[in-house]
Amino acid sequence: MIHRTAIVDPSAQLGQDVTVGPYVIIGPKVTVGDRSTIAAHAVLERNSRIGTGVKIGYGTIIGNDPQDLKYKGDETWVEIGDATIIREYCTINRGTTATHKTTVGQRCFIMSYVHFAHDCVIGNDVVVANGVQMAGHVTVDDKAIISGLTPIHQFVRIGTYAFVGGGSRVNQDVPPYTKAVGNPVHLYGLNSVGLQRAGFSAETKLALKRAYRLLFNSDLTVSQGIARVRAELPSVPEVEAFLQFIEASQRGVLV
Repeated sequence: MIHRTAIVDPSAQLGQDVTVGPYVIIGPKVTVGDRSTIAAHAVLERNSRIGTGVKIGYGTIIGNDPQDLKYKGDETWVEIGDATIIREYCTINRGTTATHKTTVGQRCFIMSYVHFAHDCVIGNDVVVANGVQMAGHVTVDDKAIISGLTPIHQFVRIGTYAFVGGGSRVNQDVPPYTKAVGNPVHLYGLNSVGLQRAGFSAETKLALKRAYRLLFNSDLTVSQGIARVRAELPSVPEVEAFLQFIEASQRGVLV
């Protein structure tokens, strides 16, 4: 199921039942898993590992050189997880020698005109809406949602189950389970809709709400708030993950 106008490098490896559309270019050292679909005019330039059941949209370019002046042609990669959907005109650059790869997890939904720069790490079940532009070394944890037309600064981290509103200029870390909106961007409480849809228990949601209030809606410093949360709230894995994310932040977290 390879269209006669497609160009496939001899070193590329295509699995079973792969569909390759018109004028697709598949370059060297590319592997495509079973039952994947590559739409017309897409380019898998080189050094890309595509999982099973992946859908790559019209005109998308994967595996091109990182846009980094320090890059000198080293062998680096892109990895795309199983059952991920990448829509039209997305660009996903290879990594640099810092991490050697850019990765996108399983079951992600990447909408049109999204850009993932070098060394980005996208978790599983992430939704990225139209026109999101990520600089290098951005990390997005599992099940986060990023709304459209959002630029994200290099080295920013977005936590699990976080929600970023459309057009928000994200220049600092977004803690897990929270909602960040605006330009300039600020936190606006927990991602309560996302937590409800995911089936979090009432006890977990209440503990997260109390932790959020102590850290962001009080006169305490961040370190004081973290200490109070650990001293006063019941031990809940989600709360501890919330605290550890904030403690590990290099760019600082939004408020």
